Amino acid sequence: MYLRIKDFDKLFGTMNLLQNRLNRFSSDFDSPYGSDWTMEQGMPRTNLYDTGEQLEIRAEVPGLDKNRLTVNIQGNYLEISGSRDSDVPEGYKIQNAERESVSFSRSMTLPVDVDTAKASAVIKDGILYLKLPKAEAVKPKRITIA
Repeated sequence: MYLRIKDFDKLFGTMNLLQNRLNRFSSDFDSPYGSDWTMEQGMPRTNLYDTGEQLEIRAEVPGLDKNRLTVNIQGNYLEISGSRDSDVPEGYKIQNAERESVSFSRSMTLPVDVDTAKASAVIKDGILYLKLPKAEAVKPKRITIA
């Protein structure tokens, strides 16, 4: 029985796929609580919603207060950045540290331009809520037929 090069490629491709899946599966066993739920790879997890009149963004930023966050908007470009310092009280020694200092900068291109003058941001229960009204130029307009 002769094996063709294609057969070897298929075999090794399947083995690589299995190895990658096993690596992803076992990577969470190293840390006591799995992957860091607050900021995956240093980035807050976000959801973007379009209500028709405005865009709404919700970003997870637990442990950060409004003085440690910055939100910049220009046209359809959004940047959210912030930091959290270590909160070790003076005179204490660290025995175990799972909440470490973190800083991040997350940028994204929005699907439409927004009216930056009417944009608002609120933090509640570790979630940053952004309301970004769409610019008048991108809102659909109904034209009456004469």
